[in-house]
Amino acid sequence: MSQKVVRREILCKSILVKTGIQGFDYCINPYMGCSHACHYCYASFMCRFSGHREKWGCFVDIKINAPDILSKQLKSRKKPNGKVLIGSVTDAYQPDEARYKITRSILELLADNEMFEVHILTKSNLVMRDISVLSQFNMCKVGFTITTMNPRVARIIEPGAPLPEMRLSAAREIKKSGIPVWVFIAPILPGITDTDESLSTLLFSLHESGIYDIRTDYLNPYPSVVHRLKNIYRKHFPFALPYLHEYLINPEIYKDSIKYRMERLLNKYR
Repeated sequence: MSQKVVRREILCKSILVKTGIQGFDYCINPYMGCSHACHYCYASFMCRFSGHREKWGCFVDIKINAPDILSKQLKSRKKPNGKVLIGSVTDAYQPDEARYKITRSILELLADNEMFEVHILTKSNLVMRDISVLSQFNMCKVGFTITTMNPRVARIIEPGAPLPEMRLSAAREIKKSGIPVWVFIAPILPGITDTDESLSTLLFSLHESGIYDIRTDYLNPYPSVVHRLKNIYRKHFPFALPYLHEYLINPEIYKDSIKYRMERLLNKYR
């Protein structure tokens, strides 16, 4: 990604935070902001809490004391336990993690505590670095978000993220190590990544990689996200703009159609 990224080292007061995300008890976000700069990212609402004037994708705050804070939280009288999602509003393995290793330090602390089931959601192959730590957990799952296997499309909509083939290669390696892996096809973008060709190519690639735990989600139509995406559609995918408008007007009809088509396509690989 050619855009300049502003980085700040900050101190956090808490890192293991209770969450309302269905299926999880806590979330951990080692960074605020994300240099993957995905144009569809719902987490861009974090801009208003960051104090940054830069647009989403152009700033990263590194929570340099996160491991120390987590250590204190784990030693508190009310010992926490449950399911933890790492990376709910950031990518814990974005490029800065290679230098700071905050996510790795957090995982090492959690691995010493048998009270947690850890789930990671990422777009980065950097997670392979921590296979030795992830293997120490009694229960750990790694999810990879892959929206398309088309590298040209991926470079446009996810300009700072590793290419899909790199993510898929990492998913295969982690699966080989015995750690459960799943893939999140999200968001499905109307007129761009929702075609039978796009979905079939992705599902075939997952099938060939032995990955069968597949989940999907739709575009979160937050105003800031829609505004950002409309600009991308107009510039790169003008032919698909009517499909985006149709989704925004009749989201439930669109979702029902995608559910039917996904089921039909998945049946080909069962």
